[in-house]
Amino acid sequence: MNKIAFLSTSLPIPRLIIGLWQIADMEKDNEQLDHVKTAKYMDAYVAAGFTAFDMADHYGSSEIIAGECKNNHPDKNSIRLFTKWVPKPGPIDKNEVRKAVQHALNRMQQTSIDLMQFHAWHYTDPSWLDALTFLKELKEEGLTHNIGVTNFDAHHLRIALAHGIPIVSNQISHSVIDRRALGPMKAVCDQYGVQLLAYGTLAGGFLSNRWLGKEEPSLEALQTWSQMKYKRFIDAAGGWAVFQQLLIALEQTATKHGTSIANIASRHVLENNNVAAVIIGARLGENAHIKEHQTLLNIDLDANDVTLIEDAISQLSPVPGNCGDEYQKPPFLTASGDLSHHLETIPAVYTPKVISDQRKQVYSDTVWEEFAGYSRAVRKGNRIFVSGTTATHGNLIVGGSDAAAQAHFVIDKIEAAIESLGGRLNDVVRTRIFVNDIKDWEPVARAHGYRFKTIDPANTLVQAKLVGEGYLVEIEAEAVLDEKPI
Repeated sequence: MNKIAFLSTSLPIPRLIIGLWQIADMEKDNEQLDHVKTAKYMDAYVAAGFTAFDMADHYGSSEIIAGECKNNHPDKNSIRLFTKWVPKPGPIDKNEVRKAVQHALNRMQQTSIDLMQFHAWHYTDPSWLDALTFLKELKEEGLTHNIGVTNFDAHHLRIALAHGIPIVSNQISHSVIDRRALGPMKAVCDQYGVQLLAYGTLAGGFLSNRWLGKEEPSLEALQTWSQMKYKRFIDAAGGWAVFQQLLIALEQTATKHGTSIANIASRHVLENNNVAAVIIGARLGENAHIKEHQTLLNIDLDANDVTLIEDAISQLSPVPGNCGDEYQKPPFLTASGDLSHHLETIPAVYTPKVISDQRKQVYSDTVWEEFAGYSRAVRKGNRIFVSGTTATHGNLIVGGSDAAAQAHFVIDKIEAAIESLGGRLNDVVRTRIFVNDIKDWEPVARAHGYRFKTIDPANTLVQAKLVGEGYLVEIEAEAVLDEKPI
């Protein structure tokens, strides 16, 4: 196995990245770490070849500490600093993006970021695409060398890539328990050449020898946010008994290779050829586990090892949804089981205009609405009618020549309109799809099928000559709300 991967031609990285999220936990209760002293603990990782460190704007002093390490290391150019920007939902302008990037640069005392990763909370608000567009412009200015995303699902990663955002990586949960990366995400990675950075490979420590043969803990007995989160993943994957069978298979493989369950669990994730690296957390100044990390990258799993592990994995239930859905929709597989410890509210995308006590309507401010005299959607009583909608954002066509990307962006706009008028996508009873070229019917139909799975509205798909160059698909929808009319 190669021990180095390239996220881009300018960004070689070790296949094991050191994650610094635990700095936030170490600084809880306003306990501030000594930045200089803590930074020196990173030197041992660098000396062992683990030269890439993953941070975020909300990981306590991680950016400051990592910058201190890099700036004072004799081989500073070998050290790679990755960080994340996680803004609150709502409109985003270029000035806000610039401030976020400059804030990270100031904390790290750098002139450019090796990899700036962006997280979006709410895809129906196209501000997430604005943010990435502005990051692209800042990349062109040299403020960041590379753009990544974190916890993106396959469909919105596709939209961004098809729209021309030069994303090199997507950081997602991926483990022997959580196999969502092998679903729709794999097709997008293969098509666009995006690589994955896998976190959660140890499931908060559950994928280790210490839990083999142990009784199932209650959620109330768990002591860390990480344990509370990944216990929900175990429950979603079939529960404690089948999880113990997985640990047995991992332990058999670990014994064969003279290593630990944790190392085998992380090493197996690297069998996915879309994964550039696994991210393993560190508590700087405490247990470094450097020798174990070196062992991990020296393990060669043979066909029998992979078969044994895959057979155990096959007994699990698939973790539901797409990559990143734990932060997007129920069931929220987060530490609290919802988004309460992340967000207070998610604002509506459009502001309804009240026409009468029985009628409201919303506008998405495309040039077509004002030109042709219509609204994006109208609510009359308990019915919502959404106009024929294309992948238009401002004066741009989103999704380029990728019909599936355009379709997903269209459905986002439809969902935003319905939600802004008090409904949900589940309330849709009728959709009509128009494709400009019949050759695009299948990717568009598959996008519709994924987004309306289990809703199954009445639907028609036809070929039609669409107005406007570059539009591949247009969709309209009708929804009926199971409540009293407004």
